Amino acid sequence: MANQVEQGLTEEMLPLLQKEQYVTISTVDFEMGTPNVHAISWVYAPDLQTVRFSVDNRSRIIKNILANKGIVITLIAKGSTYSIAGDAKILSEEMNNIPLKLALLEVDVTEVRDVMFYGSKMSTEPKYIKTYDAQAAAKLDRQVMEALKKG
Repeated sequence: MANQVEQGLTEEMLPLLQKEQYVTISTVDFEMGTPNVHAISWVYAPDLQTVRFSVDNRSRIIKNILANKGIVITLIAKGSTYSIAGDAKILSEEMNNIPLKLALLEVDVTEVRDVMFYGSKMSTEPKYIKTYDAQAAAKLDRQVMEALKKG
């Protein structure tokens, strides 16, 4: 996809965004007007034009989206780095049947760019581990991902 601008996710990206996936979320800070970046993993794309994600409902992301709906999701996968831009909205400030106070957000994807610098390829993809109780983490992850699928 190098040097191309797509109007939505590609078929190759869709399965990557239908499971827990390390991505960054960039919004415009509601106070400073500067970029604000967060790393998240609860993300789900039900189709090529939509990405849902969940964050703590006290997150700065929420205030930023209320002030400016523009958002960029950065995905590092398949040997490259992708910028997924669109407009975000808050579907729910509190997700039902989730033990944490999480908000559900949805992005209407308007543009996807391969932003990897020329003549390069990612040799490994980001990996992370949960540093708290493994069983509790797995249970919470299942609950949140099911809620993201339902929207």
